[in-house]
Amino acid sequence: IPPMNPLKELDAEGVLLLTLDRPHRKNAFDEDQWDGLATALNEARDDPRVAVVVLTGAGGNFSSGVDLSSFGGGERPPREDGHPSGFFACVTALFEFDKPILAAVQGAAVGGGCTITLACDVVYVGESVRMRLPFANLGLVPEIASSYTLQANIGRQRAAELMFTAEWIDAEKAVALGLAAHAFPDDEVLAATMAKAHEMSQWPVSALRGIKQTLQVANNAGIAAAREIEDLRMMELAGSPENIEAVRAFMEKRAPDFKQFRKLD
Repeated sequence: IPPMNPLKELDAEGVLLLTLDRPHRKNAFDEDQWDGLATALNEARDDPRVAVVVLTGAGGNFSSGVDLSSFGGGERPPREDGHPSGFFACVTALFEFDKPILAAVQGAAVGGGCTITLACDVVYVGESVRMRLPFANLGLVPEIASSYTLQANIGRQRAAELMFTAEWIDAEKAVALGLAAHAFPDDEVLAATMAKAHEMSQWPVSALRGIKQTLQVANNAGIAAAREIEDLRMMELAGSPENIEAVRAFMEKRAPDFKQFRKLD
């Protein structure tokens, strides 16, 4: 039986620490990790002992996004939860979770490892954090409703700049843009996040749930619309010549050549 991923630790104050635990792959998401996080969030939602969740990563990184090496593993048996994959189950669990989620982020936070933080309520980063939204350079579109949550957090123009350039974001810029509430030294970020979670967990869970609902209600329509268009465009672009070139270039450790696909009028 494989270890639980993420690792789960519930303390006496009602703070549940979830730790993404594939450090050998910089906590990149395979199907089992998507499913593991979805299960952990759904269980925490229904557990009256849990007041606040803290999400972090093992081994000095948060998550490097989707594990490209996990593709091509053959067909899996049909799912009983109605979701096409663990990814979709996890995204639904994230947006249906009705208690505070805090993220303690350091090292790599790329792709899904970045967009998951946008679905969290409060994000704290370590000084080593390197965030990136690498969708344009992969020939793809955003996911986890980040086409909405990013601009809701930092404004449309700044969101567009980050999405269209796929630039790297360090701790200072993450705080300046509003992607994170505060930056800490790496060896302090988890403790600081847990301390803030304990500040929250002293209050009634009913109040925490009610506050989250009032904060979230204005975003629900935007999140739903973003998920719909993202899923549609992702299906169209995944496996396209541009996407294949991007993946091959990544595997071959070279710059992709997208100009070969451009047609001149």
